Amino acid sequence: MEANQPQFAGADGRRMKTSTIDVAGLDGALVRLTSEQLDEFESRVKRPLLRSDDAGWDDAVLVWNGMVAKAPAVVLQPTSARDVAAAVGFARDHGLLLSIKGGGHNMAGTSIAERGLTLDMSRMRDVTVDPDARLAQVGPGCLLQDVDRATQAHGLATPLGSFSSEVGVAGLTLGGGLGYLTRRFGWTADNLEEVEIVTADGQIRTANREENTELFWALRGGGGNFGVVTRFTFRLHDVGPTVTGGLIVWSADQVDDVLATYRNLTESAPRELTAAVSVRLAPPAPFLPEDWHGRPIVALLICHSGADAAADLAPVRTLGDPIADLVTETPYTDQQSMFDGDEPKGHRYYWKTEYLAGLTNEFLDIFRDSALKVTSPLSASIVIHLAGELNERADDDGAVGNRDARYMTAFAGQWPADSPDDEHVAWVREAWKSVRPFSTGGNYLNFQTADEDEERVRATYGANFDRLVAVKNAYDSQNLFRRNRNIRPRARAG
Repeated sequence: MEANQPQFAGADGRRMKTSTIDVAGLDGALVRLTSEQLDEFESRVKRPLLRSDDAGWDDAVLVWNGMVAKAPAVVLQPTSARDVAAAVGFARDHGLLLSIKGGGHNMAGTSIAERGLTLDMSRMRDVTVDPDARLAQVGPGCLLQDVDRATQAHGLATPLGSFSSEVGVAGLTLGGGLGYLTRRFGWTADNLEEVEIVTADGQIRTANREENTELFWALRGGGGNFGVVTRFTFRLHDVGPTVTGGLIVWSADQVDDVLATYRNLTESAPRELTAAVSVRLAPPAPFLPEDWHGRPIVALLICHSGADAAADLAPVRTLGDPIADLVTETPYTDQQSMFDGDEPKGHRYYWKTEYLAGLTNEFLDIFRDSALKVTSPLSASIVIHLAGELNERADDDGAVGNRDARYMTAFAGQWPADSPDDEHVAWVREAWKSVRPFSTGGNYLNFQTADEDEERVRATYGANFDRLVAVKNAYDSQNLFRRNRNIRPRARAG
């Protein structure tokens, strides 16, 4: 029988006889898996392997960034930690290239390995909230919206992302996790209390501050380098059910005044206030007059989760003649999902970021000039206020690193799938280069692109990098988990 030949399925959805298949190996060569090997593996998991001609394949391999879309050879959709352990053991024993897809929103496209074995975690999407203990147990296939809806039913939340509620919790958390509540409560990773994880040896382990402590330290920001997390336990905080939030938009003719006001606002902002400023071309949004669509604008994104929003936002209200003012009291879940339609799956995305210690006049001038050269009406240039709780925690409280950062700047390129890449990528790169002299030297792991080298990964962690390598050596010395922003193990002496 020829490799990859499809078979008829039985009543339970399994193939009546599993065909052979060629899968990419860790060494770059193809590994031919026999019918017997595949049948034996499928007998140990609850769901059959998916091939490209199976129902559900397209959803299983769909990723957000069309620039990095790939096609695996086979997909497993595990439903338990035992399924994951069986898959990890199978990949290890046969030397298969393995990738893990949570929400599929990774900028660099690490969730799919070309012709490899992909674990699509979308069937592990349960959320259990204990409001008395203020803890939430979250499955690795959950999206932000799953967690927000479950926790907000109790007036609780944990810091998650802010640009789309369709982002996966797993990748966001393991890479740090940045959102509206970060200034109050730290990175998403700072709010992890415990994980259940399958490591490269196929063992199901618990990691927290008392058990497997070095592994737990590494997982709080170290990405997917150390195993497959099958359960996250998050600390919860009183938030909502409403916040004061939304957008205020002005003509780019006022960009200098808005940037100066933004700097003054954020330099004295309480931790309950998170603000970002964006310069871009006006999108065809229903809240903007049609005659503004495609014209340069500057906008403030606001989220105030405290009690004194009106007083704290007073400096912003002195800026006259906004095109649109949408800042109002709103459900926290609506604030979290405000941009869900703005970054559809399949578009092409290319971003570059840097952390900043402050906003000098020179930086703001260069940022403005670079932003106004934008080539796509879907792209945006952003400055996000950090500081707060990030700057207060000890540098070794998790691997996330760069706790000296007070701001992050991002040039977020986006364009349709049928548009050529070159001019848009060139704009992002040139804009990014223009502001690099102002960087602290660090950048955000979750926004790194596929073409960034190991030095950019090192810069994410700073002084924490060597400790991460030691944890990698201890738990994955053969680098089974390499489809990520990879921390390579070092060869042992002798």
